[in-house]
Amino acid sequence: MNYTENYKGIKIDIQAVDTDLPNSVEQEIRDSIDKLIRFGLEINAVDIYFKSEGHSHLEEYSIGMRVGIPGKDIFSDEKGDNWLQMLRNVTDKSIRQHQKNK
Repeated sequence: MNYTENYKGIKIDIQAVDTDLPNSVEQEIRDSIDKLIRFGLEINAVDIYFKSEGHSHLEEYSIGMRVGIPGKDIFSDEKGDNWLQMLRNVTDKSIRQHQKNK
């Protein structure tokens, strides 16, 4: 699944190669961007990379998120077994990075 969207003037690029994502992920991505905006990030673009490794019951998931802001971009990643929780975690990591670099 590759998906591009313009949300509130922010270019969202989602890449999920050979990975099936639940429909709720798209809305969670928008919710994550709203949360990033509330914390004062001036976002130009968000790139999110979904990846699954392994087979059937041994599958491990990973998410990488790049938040394009003026200056140095923010990148965070997470591994786990629940797409929505991992997306929330990378959003929180991005916020912490932004606050640390202020």
